[in-house]
Amino acid sequence: MDVKFPFEDAGTNYFGRIYRPVAKVSFQSPKQRIWTDTWMVVDTGADFTILPQYLSEDLCISLERDCLMESTMGVGGERTIYLLKSKIKARLGSVDRMVPLAFFDTNEVPALLGRLGFLETFDTEFLRSHVVLFKS
Repeated sequence: MDVKFPFEDAGTNYFGRIYRPVAKVSFQSPKQRIWTDTWMVVDTGADFTILPQYLSEDLCISLERDCLMESTMGVGGERTIYLLKSKIKARLGSVDRMVPLAFFDTNEVPALLGRLGFLETFDTEFLRSHVVLFKS
């Protein structure tokens, strides 16, 4: 089943209007069976799917007990992330996947829907009409 989302209008700058590909993803807490929704930037340059730190609390995940600390490099330089030791259930539209997930060590960054084990499980198209399309 196909799932599509309109890009987010991120305003303008010197080069023109910026449209950002985003998707609404729900994650199921592995401990309490509750779902948490978040809007994520669809980032083909991100190796991992990574959430801001506060969402670990919403999902009842302990960064110290349930995750492994690791460093990663990105546009902003080196950053500490926490890799969840087990996959987590994620829902994109009506499609569920068990995906690897990480958390940033801060809340000052957007949620990123990355390639490894998540984005690469779909045929994803970025349409010139400013829509991102996921085909399962």
